[in-house]
Amino acid sequence: MNVLVYSGPEVVQASLSGALAALKTILQPNYSVQSISLQTFLSQPWYTSCALLVLPECRRPFQSKSTSAIQAFVENGGAFLGLSTGAKFSTSPLDLDITNMTAGSGSTEPLLRFRQMMKGGYLYPTYSRESSDLARSSVTVLAQDGAQARLVQTSRKEFVAIDRMEGGKALATYAGEEAAASFIYELGKGKVVLWGPGLEYPLSSLAPAVDVSAEERRGELLRATLSSLSLQVPPAELPRISRPLPQFLMGPPSKPGIVLKILRPLALGYPGSEPSVLKDTNDTFFFHPIEDSNQVFQQAVAELEHIEDPANWQPKHIIVCPDGVVPPSELTPLFDCAAFYNALSAAQDKDGLPAQGEPWRVGEAFAYSKAVTSTQTMLDKNPHFLTSLPAPFVSMASYQLAGRGRGANVWLSPSGCLQFSVLIRVSLATFPASKLVFVQYLFALAVAEACREESVLGSVGNSVRLKWPNDLYAVLGDSQESRRKIGGILVNTSFTDGNVDIVIGCGVNVLNEPPITSLRQLIGRGSHSGLTMENTLAAILSKFDKMWGQFVANNGSFEPFMDLYLSRWLHSDQLVTITTSVPHQRARIVGITPDHGLLRTMPESDGYSARGGFIDLQPDGNSFDLMSGMIKTKT
Repeated sequence: MNVLVYSGPEVVQASLSGALAALKTILQPNYSVQSISLQTFLSQPWYTSCALLVLPECRRPFQSKSTSAIQAFVENGGAFLGLSTGAKFSTSPLDLDITNMTAGSGSTEPLLRFRQMMKGGYLYPTYSRESSDLARSSVTVLAQDGAQARLVQTSRKEFVAIDRMEGGKALATYAGEEAAASFIYELGKGKVVLWGPGLEYPLSSLAPAVDVSAEERRGELLRATLSSLSLQVPPAELPRISRPLPQFLMGPPSKPGIVLKILRPLALGYPGSEPSVLKDTNDTFFFHPIEDSNQVFQQAVAELEHIEDPANWQPKHIIVCPDGVVPPSELTPLFDCAAFYNALSAAQDKDGLPAQGEPWRVGEAFAYSKAVTSTQTMLDKNPHFLTSLPAPFVSMASYQLAGRGRGANVWLSPSGCLQFSVLIRVSLATFPASKLVFVQYLFALAVAEACREESVLGSVGNSVRLKWPNDLYAVLGDSQESRRKIGGILVNTSFTDGNVDIVIGCGVNVLNEPPITSLRQLIGRGSHSGLTMENTLAAILSKFDKMWGQFVANNGSFEPFMDLYLSRWLHSDQLVTITTSVPHQRARIVGITPDHGLLRTMPESDGYSARGGFIDLQPDGNSFDLMSGMIKTKT
């Protein structure tokens, strides 16, 4: 789920920066904290995956054309947090005292307001023209627990006539006064919290030397505020991995020569007393012998301890495990590499995959780390490393510090999430480039089929379905609200010397705790002992290995998989509105095209006759809010 912080033209930049930093510190990894621009706010279905919408301090009243969408979002169970804002309760649907604060006197431009549905009256967040990046002072507030906290404010924000509201209560007052400094209001199924003082501003913005305990108290107030909005706030004492750690490069014990075959094309001998070095476009890689594991871990932590910018998290350390050696479990406490190879061998036998030497099977050439920046970035943003690596190759990490999703999206990597990247390579002389679009469908199908294996979910895996083009969902009931995203696929391609290198990134929530929906929650905690990271990854890679071989043998034809794919997705016969046409067109999804993998829809009859032939849509030119039945032009 996302926590979205509005970054439109009304927003004070210092407030925006402070809100993003404070929310990320407290809410990650349970939530992805991102800014949302005015353009995206107006054109994209932001509300479908939003747990909290945050409005930072504004220089003038918030006047987005989508204020009705915010109202609907909250009423349907969403949460709204307004920072450095006042509020006024009014019985007028368009309070001129507030609209007159805009540049044009008597303006009736739309303003953000929350309506008390059955009780009458409107709640207006209000803003002062005096708000600026510079005019800041200190103010003391008294929280509900009686503790005091010092906060930053840019101007005094008042809450006018809120005592006339039903369903609202103060969360904090100004010290020595009865005036509210913050209050919470229940609206429909959702909640609104407004703070007058700047809960988002660090106290260091007032003075360089800050009392640590005062800053901690500010964090406690924000944590309490987020909890009051029904967010699942991670425990403050939860250990967080904030820097990448070394990777282990290995092969299965049954094939001891794989690792040296990986190193040879990289122009690296077996690491000796000095690390072998590979410098590439995005990263520098240091390769070390496994005998130096403890020293390398200590060195990596010391190198990065005080570096905040991920771009400077260099070098990346790789520990080489030759001759079929796998790292001991005490060095990889979150992932048992020996258990993974055992599970992979069992899955290959079950899927009828014969042993082969070179190229080896998918998953046998393997790199693992407790934490990396992004398995996807480390492959597809380092061209020499990418093209020199023998394929297939799999890179996996228990935590990603900069995980990537489709477009500008990020992929959270909290504890319990399985995230990995698979490198495969084909020759364009034998494989049509036009068929590459099907790779994401094929891999998503492999994940869905793996979830149905007894080693993963068994029959419960039938609830794992595919959302076109590249998402995995858990179906928990019959309603749209019961469909929860549990995974996603990201495919990057690069063309070199007649070959195409395909890097498939995958993230699947396997053992995550709420609020993140995961495979474990489908079966109940502890009710299926076979659900492990090792078994799940092995089942996915084996399923894909078998499908990929058939796919390539058929020159990229998706026909052998089409019926199974359509039986696993969510969209058969779904009615959607295509807003890319004028007027908007109602259409029914009938499948995907076998030639180029486009989404095929049939215009809905107007009662007399159909409105023409098929409408085929490509994934990269449109925004698919299929959960609410909308297809829009991507912006």
